[in-house]
Amino acid sequence: MSANVDLVSSIYAAWESGDFTSGDWAHPEIEFMRPDGPEPGSWTGVAGMAEYWRDFLGTWQDFRVEAEEYRELDRERVLVLAHFDGRGKTSGLEIGQIRTEPVSLFRVRAGKVMRLILYWDRDRALAELGLAPEGDANVPD
Repeated sequence: MSANVDLVSSIYAAWESGDFTSGDWAHPEIEFMRPDGPEPGSWTGVAGMAEYWRDFLGTWQDFRVEAEEYRELDRERVLVLAHFDGRGKTSGLEIGQIRTEPVSLFRVRAGKVMRLILYWDRDRALAELGLAPEGDANVPD
């Protein structure tokens, strides 16, 4: 694995255990974006990203994200196909009951994540990135 994939997999290791508290991996002026899902928007800096996570995680009980696959797209970008687990605090709804196949796109430079884009919809993410859908032989390794 490359250093960038190692970095991203270490971030996911924390997220998989429910720990979203560390931002040491992020550049101080990180660009953080949610282009789709229930709370789309963009935030700048570690403080902005932390604000998003605090608000988002406040609505879920035992929220977890688990990586299914890591793809190194080029020297800076790592794509992660994942899935969510957790229960809505108010609704009691299991997140698995909602059709969501999340994708994260990390842009890493000099050992820090400069940009993080979190998609809820895998098809949208792959289309925006010019990648073929899952199961298509044209998907780059």
